[in-house]
Amino acid sequence: MNLFLIGASGMIGSRILAELSARGHQITAAARSPENIADLPGVTKVALQATDGDAVIKAAEGAELILSASSPRFSGDATADAAALGAALVAAGKETGLPIIMVGGAGTLSLPDGNPVMDLLPPEIKPEALGIRAVKESLQEAGLDWTYLAPSAMIEPGERTETFRVGGTTLLSDAEGNSHISAEDYAIAFADEVETRAHKGQVFTVGY
Repeated sequence: MNLFLIGASGMIGSRILAELSARGHQITAAARSPENIADLPGVTKVALQATDGDAVIKAAEGAELILSASSPRFSGDATADAAALGAALVAAGKETGLPIIMVGGAGTLSLPDGNPVMDLLPPEIKPEALGIRAVKESLQEAGLDWTYLAPSAMIEPGERTETFRVGGTTLLSDAEGNSHISAEDYAIAFADEVETRAHKGQVFTVGY
């Protein structure tokens, strides 16, 4: 597939890029500093600010999907950054008609008891969590074809185990009560969604 990935140099985005490249896809990989994007087969690097709707539209030309691994942390004002990112993605989705699959946050999920994960987040994390949820809501309200993959409570570099669970809108935890996923396994789930589109118009999650 021909794919357009925003945020290709970040912790999660770089692993999504590697997974998609390994599967033989052709990816236009965008980041503010494209020199930080890995040199991989099938990857074309572009410099791009994720909040620039016109640039996103132009870079997405020829793609079959828009993939966003960008977080609202451009200026230090997560609310404003989320609004700008959401507006750019909505503009791109409307102009191109392409589906958008985005990296979300665990704060959008619920706990097994039904209470929001968001309520348990520390103050320093909450603005970004609210922001990324707001981006999802922008896509949803615009009537676009979207999918939002939320990680577990903890996502960090680790092993590519290929052994994980896929869930809905409830936070997943392992037998010890830990909610975690490696960025490598998250990337597998994300790439699977790219190829299957099994969760159109849905929030879903992945964890051990």
